[in-house]
Amino acid sequence: MIMEWDWEFVWQIMPTLIEGVKITILATFLGAIVAAVIGLVFAILRMSAPAPVARTTAFAVEFIRGTPLLVQLYFIFYVLPDIGIRLPALVAGVIGLGIHYGTYAAEVYRAGIENVPRGQWEAARATNLTMPQTWVHVVLPQAIPPMIPALSNYLIAMFKETPLLSAITVLELMNQAKSIANSNYRYIEPMTLVGVFFLVMSLISVLFLRWLEARYARVDGR
Repeated sequence: MIMEWDWEFVWQIMPTLIEGVKITILATFLGAIVAAVIGLVFAILRMSAPAPVARTTAFAVEFIRGTPLLVQLYFIFYVLPDIGIRLPALVAGVIGLGIHYGTYAAEVYRAGIENVPRGQWEAARATNLTMPQTWVHVVLPQAIPPMIPALSNYLIAMFKETPLLSAITVLELMNQAKSIANSNYRYIEPMTLVGVFFLVMSLISVLFLRWLEARYARVDGR
């Protein structure tokens, strides 16, 4: 039997899917903040910390990058409770996304920081700036604008990875759609709407990030 598109069913399930969209956007936004912070910490540790710390950080980055995000999510949500660390599903998902993509962001940060001319570091030392002042006022303002395209790509990739959060019971868009489909035995409408929602949100994100890239390029004088 060929299943026909049912608009009445679409309007019936739309509020539930919109709630899933909200969770998807929230997880992406919070995960991006965690990734940005963790990535910067990893990059600074690899470049400025004592050798044992730098090597340990490098190993951790490569290990996390070399293992699937889904495995990491399972570990955070299902294994950590065995040692007494219990996290809500959304919190576990945000941490998993943030740590995983933070390792990729770390390499972007590192490349951007290495592109800052050595003369800028020497000028900062000559003016008696402390190391934190050098990072905040001299290095990062020059390093970050060229990083925006690469960081933007990882943000969009993170957004597309949010359906994996359904594996740890986060009620994001994909999980809501699967729940609706399994309850009503109708898959064409919810799964099609999931694809449409992701496409629309991805296009909006791309347009915004291109605007952001162009804006910072003008500020940077390029």
